[in-house]
Amino acid sequence: MNVNSPLIRKCVSLGFIPSDKISTSATANSHTSEFILNNSKLSSKELAKYCSAWFNLPSLDLSKVDPSNVPLDNISEELVKKHHLIPLCKRGRTLFLATSDPTDFDAFEDFEFNTGLQTEAIVVDYTSLEQFIESIFSKTDDLALSDEEFEQFGDIEVSDTEANLSEDAAPDKDDAPIIVYINKILMDAIRKGASDLHFEPYEKSYRIRFRIDGILHEVASPPQMLSSRISARVKVMSRLDIAEKRKPQDGRIKLKITAKKSIDFRVSTLPTLWGEKIVMRILDSSSAMLGIDVLGYEVEQKAMYMDALSQPQGMILVTGPTGSGKTVSLYTGLNILNKPEVNISTAEDPVEINLVGVNQVQINPKADMTFANALRAFLRQDPDIVMVGEIRDLETAEIAIKAAQTGHLVLSTLHTNSAPETLTRLLNMGVPAYNVASSISLIIAQRLARRLCNNCKTPEQLPVEELKSQGFSEQQIASITLYKAVGCEHCTEGYKGRVGIYEVMKITPQISQIIMSGGNSLDIAKASLESGFNNLRLSGLEKAAKGVTSLAEINRVTSY
Repeated sequence: MNVNSPLIRKCVSLGFIPSDKISTSATANSHTSEFILNNSKLSSKELAKYCSAWFNLPSLDLSKVDPSNVPLDNISEELVKKHHLIPLCKRGRTLFLATSDPTDFDAFEDFEFNTGLQTEAIVVDYTSLEQFIESIFSKTDDLALSDEEFEQFGDIEVSDTEANLSEDAAPDKDDAPIIVYINKILMDAIRKGASDLHFEPYEKSYRIRFRIDGILHEVASPPQMLSSRISARVKVMSRLDIAEKRKPQDGRIKLKITAKKSIDFRVSTLPTLWGEKIVMRILDSSSAMLGIDVLGYEVEQKAMYMDALSQPQGMILVTGPTGSGKTVSLYTGLNILNKPEVNISTAEDPVEINLVGVNQVQINPKADMTFANALRAFLRQDPDIVMVGEIRDLETAEIAIKAAQTGHLVLSTLHTNSAPETLTRLLNMGVPAYNVASSISLIIAQRLARRLCNNCKTPEQLPVEELKSQGFSEQQIASITLYKAVGCEHCTEGYKGRVGIYEVMKITPQISQIIMSGGNSLDIAKASLESGFNNLRLSGLEKAAKGVTSLAEINRVTSY
């Protein structure tokens, strides 16, 4: 152990550890946190609390983390126990590590070398971490399979429908290479941190693309003649009708990695001119356990979100295009609210992530289980908190608003471009202005921007006039250093992982007055800025000014 550890020096400077306790012989075989706990009056939880505050890092209670969801690909038991670090989840190209000593930089470099991922620290208490690590490695079946073992797994979650396949589509021995190939593609997507997979047939070619950090990348181009066999294999795994090639279908795959660890894929097929295009979305349950501190909210924005979540009633709306991280924001809020003393019900289409303690309902229009009907049923089920996957029509909006006005906390999403436009969208649906003004407490508009790779990003010099035209203030221009993407072996085109950009707008009395008087989204946007709420563009520029992402990336994801 390093006797010059910044954490030990901090404890000595604050008087938690007597300076005469520091000696090489005394600490050579100790972990930093263990040494501090043995030579001070600090408890394990107190040390974690101080570490989080000293180094401005998020903290987490490990008792709320399911050990079976820990991503252990390419990570050995020896590496974990050597450094007293455990990965909690992976988001894009970033691996979040639970640690009791965030200053152990050698340990983080070791994990980055072994995984090829960028790492970020989440502070936990030492005692809980030791117990958590022990619980994970006490049984060998929690370890992930190797490539060879995975290929031998063969048919993954294939139902008995194979016995009923049509004669021309029934699998035979010639399909074994296709099974192995699809298995390998799925495993590669998981390891590369992809969010979506695209299987696309064309007249003379076939391509497979992964969406990594929000951008599509071509990863394979199998022969076009395999198009029908690839789609048939994926449809069998998804329990879809492989004889039906004229209509779109939706299914789901549960990819079992070990006896206790599995990953879900949402599958959608679409008939095209040259065959069926298939898109698979990876549903990562660990992303819902990240915690609000690592999503990218600014301090003021986080405070407003937490305040809205603490209210007994009202409506919180999250808005943005598909793939902007709305689901993660909602589930993060639900995780904060998920306590034994409250009743939480959700209506979703589809249910992407399973949450223990939350009553989740899958929308099924064919069975007349619509968002509106589900909401009506919820209100007869003694709810405290209700989450509606999306407000799509006036009926759903009216029931959700009535729920928010009658003592329930309601969370939902809309597809609009900004927070002010969300209010006018509800008004255009036909919701009365007084209901909108009195029921909605907070609106969050968001986008996801790619993070710059810390290994290769380089400073970017731009003229002052250009910076002003981009929207930077004179105060920012005087002190900022912008960076641009370069690209190296550790990243994808100069970026690793993503960060959220948010417009968090509280419904103030001034904004309520504009709504009641029939003001438009421009009037609301002006009032929002006057109240000190940054719009998406200003929030993005703040991220660029801090060196988190590049100006080019902000221009890509926000209006300029």
